[in-house]
Amino acid sequence: MTTNCVDSMELLAVDSPYDLLFKAVLLIPISHYLLGLLFVLIVFLYNFLEMHVLGDLFTGFRGQPVSLTFNSSSQVYHDVISKCKILHGRYLATPWLCSPHLQTGFLHFFGRPPVVDYKRQLFITSDGGTIALDWLTNADVKKQATQLNDAVQIDGKDPIMIVVPGLTSDSDSAYVKHLVFKMAKSGWNVVVSNHRGLGGVSITSDCLYNAGWTEDVRKVIDHLHCQYPEAPLFAVGTSIGANILVKYLGEDGSNVPLIGAAAICSPWDLSICDRFINRRLVQKFYDKALTFGLKGYADLHHSVLSRLADWEGIKKSRSVRDFDNYATRIVGKYETVDTYYRRCSSSSYVGNVMVPLLCISTIDDPVCTSEAIPWDECRLNNNIVLATTQHGGHLGFFEGITAKSVWWVRAVDEFFGALQSSPLYHRKKEIAVPLINPQESLIDQAPYLNVEEDGLVTAVRSEPIADVGVKHEEDIKQNKSEGDIPHAEEIDHRTREKEDEKIELVGSSDISEHKASGITVPVKKCLNQISRQNRKSLWLLAYIAIITTWPVVGSALLLFLKKKFQNFVSGPSLRR
Repeated sequence: MTTNCVDSMELLAVDSPYDLLFKAVLLIPISHYLLGLLFVLIVFLYNFLEMHVLGDLFTGFRGQPVSLTFNSSSQVYHDVISKCKILHGRYLATPWLCSPHLQTGFLHFFGRPPVVDYKRQLFITSDGGTIALDWLTNADVKKQATQLNDAVQIDGKDPIMIVVPGLTSDSDSAYVKHLVFKMAKSGWNVVVSNHRGLGGVSITSDCLYNAGWTEDVRKVIDHLHCQYPEAPLFAVGTSIGANILVKYLGEDGSNVPLIGAAAICSPWDLSICDRFINRRLVQKFYDKALTFGLKGYADLHHSVLSRLADWEGIKKSRSVRDFDNYATRIVGKYETVDTYYRRCSSSSYVGNVMVPLLCISTIDDPVCTSEAIPWDECRLNNNIVLATTQHGGHLGFFEGITAKSVWWVRAVDEFFGALQSSPLYHRKKEIAVPLINPQESLIDQAPYLNVEEDGLVTAVRSEPIADVGVKHEEDIKQNKSEGDIPHAEEIDHRTREKEDEKIELVGSSDISEHKASGITVPVKKCLNQISRQNRKSLWLLAYIAIITTWPVVGSALLLFLKKKFQNFVSGPSLRR
């Protein structure tokens, strides 16, 4: 009996499902596990790096069409963009760079830029700041320059393109060299306006650049316009430089001396980009990389920033927001970091852009999210055309098997070329209109409402009433000086008689009637004044006046009726 029990227990132990599963797992070769692990790793990296090689494969590597956002009545689109084949075509990323992160990383670490030999000019601003202007002319590219020195010699009638680089970027950045070389080869004279403290130039004033500092761009463009008055000026901004350029275009409106402009991968709304760059793990990597670049910029100018900003806070910065809090906010004199982001975002200035502007952004930008793109504002402005691609990364847009070409550089070259041959190139400047400051609330604009001491709401025009009073007094003085004094005395005599009549009426009336008249007379005066200022709102304001004064008038009228009723009832009773 005992032997049978032991045999049954051994049989159960052998037939245990866990043991069978474990033995089956051991029978699988290790190579299969490695292949499975490799497959899981590929799937993880495919999603983590946001790769799109399968999507490109399903489309036959034809690329995705470029999406254009514009106003249906836009002359910029009909006369310029409609002739641009690149913007109406498709963009296919380099197959082995089929990820926005691969595109952005390849641009930063490799980029394959062409060889560029700049000629430098130093521009001194009014506050003592130094800006390095790096030139590459068409003659330099074609090896036709005859001068032996480094002086910039260009034809005063050839078009000039100003480049505004991105954050911590300068003329040596790979994407800047791609743009500069391509445009100079196409016949342009290109100048890169490096930010203060970049391009190997020291900070020589107490002013630093930031995402909304447009004064340097304005001064450089005005300087070039004065130095070469017959040369047509164009401008291209990239990343933070695009935000600065668009903000400048919106601030100056039709007073901008530019023929056209292009904004590439602009952040548009700094607050949205700040939240986006801290959302996911891969975005936090970019945040760390940008912070590392900003801290390197601070180390180069330690003597200045240690005096103007919180140096201990800068050294402890772990994000772009931290650096902006301890450096940018303090030097720029902003109350908070969010205040700095709101005031310096270019999305608030899009509606005031008055020159042809091409904006290029990508949906998968890992730094400047597409969530910040002002789609509706761009669509409402006839001078703006927004081109968006599905892929491209941040300023990458590499194309071709060898990744030697940058798509947005070719698009800008074609856009400016079409703009030069369009009627917009020769059109006169539009009449300047008063621009609305995006930071001002619409409630601060006329017409105004004035609440007086007695609770009456009146409409007031935007013209100051004090000026009218001063003018009236001046007219009286002028009439007196012309010998019209008897007439003035007659008017004063009549007004005194009217005032005496009013005093007699008030003295003979009842107390309740005096209160009622004291309330209704100012109401009539105010209504007469309102009717002269704005007749359309007369009845509305009269209704408001009645509603606001009814508690006082109603109580006085009720008291008056009670007294009359008591006198009427008590009279017959006394007679009886």
